[in-house]
Amino acid sequence: MVAVTALALAGCSPLYRNHGYVPDNAALAQVAVGADTRATVEEALGPPVTSGVMGDRVWLWVSYRTRTIGAAAPRELNRSIVAITFTENDRVANVERLDLEDGRPVAFSRRVTDTNIAQITLWQQILRNIGQFNPADFIGQE
Repeated sequence: MVAVTALALAGCSPLYRNHGYVPDNAALAQVAVGADTRATVEEALGPPVTSGVMGDRVWLWVSYRTRTIGAAAPRELNRSIVAITFTENDRVANVERLDLEDGRPVAFSRRVTDTNIAQITLWQQILRNIGQFNPADFIGQE
């Protein structure tokens, strides 16, 4: 009975996970707005995790930490994002650090596409294609 209780309590201990990479403040202090380029930023901070929705004008480094207890859904404890924006001539325009408190919840749109547009079954689709098989399509003709 003691072993079962100990095992049950061990299953409820929190599990922490760290994801991603964000440069520290000392590394970010090396980046000079207006002077550094993409090449010097990549040399100082490493390659970005991703670029922003505006193409290559914004480079992003993202990290976050989650905690999971038992079978509950993971809970995000902290998040850090570093965004470096570049001008058209590849100079640093802005360096910004965002945390979990700066974020906003995103409402996901649940759009489902009906894959069976003709409303026919799989077997009807297979049988419909039997007469349309042409072996010449699979044999290379030169």
